[in-house]
Amino acid sequence: MAPLSAQAQEPAPKTLDQLAPEIDALFAKYQADQHIPGIVYGVVKDGRLAYVKGIGVQNIDDKRPVTPDSLFRIASMTKAFTALSILKLRDDGKLRLDDLAEQYVPEMRGWTYPTKDSPRIRVRDLLQHVGGFVTDDPWGDRQQVLPQADFTKMIAAGVPFSRVPQSQHEYSNFGYALLGRIVANASGMPYTDYVRQTILTPLGMTSSGFDAPKAPKARYALGYRWENEKWTAEPEMADGAFNAMGGLQVSANDYAKWVAFLLSAWPPRDDADTGPVKRSTVREIAQGLNFVSVTNRIGASGATACKQAAAYGMGWRVAQDCDLGLTLAHGGGYPGYGSHVMLMPDRGVGVFALANRTYAGPSAPAWDTAVVMDKAGLLARRDEPVSPEVAEAYAAARAAYTAGDLGPLQGRLAMNFLLDRSAENWKAELAKLKAEVGACPSDEPLAPMGAMSAAFRLNCDKGKLDGMLLLAPTVPATIQALRFRVVPPEK
Repeated sequence: MAPLSAQAQEPAPKTLDQLAPEIDALFAKYQADQHIPGIVYGVVKDGRLAYVKGIGVQNIDDKRPVTPDSLFRIASMTKAFTALSILKLRDDGKLRLDDLAEQYVPEMRGWTYPTKDSPRIRVRDLLQHVGGFVTDDPWGDRQQVLPQADFTKMIAAGVPFSRVPQSQHEYSNFGYALLGRIVANASGMPYTDYVRQTILTPLGMTSSGFDAPKAPKARYALGYRWENEKWTAEPEMADGAFNAMGGLQVSANDYAKWVAFLLSAWPPRDDADTGPVKRSTVREIAQGLNFVSVTNRIGASGATACKQAAAYGMGWRVAQDCDLGLTLAHGGGYPGYGSHVMLMPDRGVGVFALANRTYAGPSAPAWDTAVVMDKAGLLARRDEPVSPEVAEAYAAARAAYTAGDLGPLQGRLAMNFLLDRSAENWKAELAKLKAEVGACPSDEPLAPMGAMSAAFRLNCDKGKLDGMLLLAPTVPATIQALRFRVVPPEK
């Protein structure tokens, strides 16, 4: 019998089911360490809830177990629904992000700003927490039950500013409560009705809602605090004026539909756009406001992983991670509840967890789950397609290297190309490279950096060449830059 090839002998990548014991151990340890009565967690992959599990109990009295249909409040993870509602109203021509917030909340017009040169607050400033308000955890959480009429009086009384608007990011529940009022006034219906009609119902999130105390008790995960070495039930807060910042209640089965919908916006494509919100609008939530911070990744790998560049997008904390790619994440902390969600749009994967203990947001096991999946090869990056223009230009560039001059590139060069380096100098450069590494009969797959550029690697007789090809914004496309670099030999 012929021996197996080396490739055939390599272990097959693990499946999500095979990783389940490791994922379960992460959440079980977190539940025990944080004294959480019950927790449910899920992985959304390839457009579906690929793994979900509930552990612990909904209620310490009747010991009813947590299931994927148990109902948890998600606290500040509600802000993502509010942000997308604002963007949907923008799409429908009901508001503009650069409109002054006071256009939709007239009680703001009499406010005194911190300096005479302060800009007045725009809708987008509230979305991205740059309205100048003070960070208001945990005060904001207890405002959930505030009646709408009392909120109107609060707005009219003005607000003490923490800083000048648009000068720095500072997280504000009050700001998102104002967005809820904007949704109501711009749409002509209560905030909760708008979210239900625009997002929840179209996505089939039929178990989700805002009036949590009225939810079916058989599925209700009661919220607790851990204090004096025992659990105490938190007050069940009814729907009120601060619902837009943290009032939504969901099940894991429902929430997975939301996560799958968001992830379906990537990558951009020509397929029919079936909504309920346009894919391009969903992708807009990843646009941070450029108050960028350098942070550690959440979880056990944070101390040794590369740093993240993070900013606040629209209802999401947005970070670039050198292993996980683009990440969108948000926690939820609330009296009786803690939650976390993290999305990896470039990989089509999301992880979320919901718990019923005050501020016990399970962010660490959620991110650790993502790292476990990455190490197991389950977070494959989507291949960027090679555009025909790049493919044709690259073929001509390889032919130029083989020929030792720019002849094969005739008619393909942008007007700057020979101004930046003459044909004679290019000929000398190519001769120098060929003397060092020889002919390059094969290559690696192109690594596109968009539809107009790509990195490449040539395998040569005496080494390797790395290169970069950049097209100019012309019709037809022409080459504005071409670079080669000898790859240093491995030591």
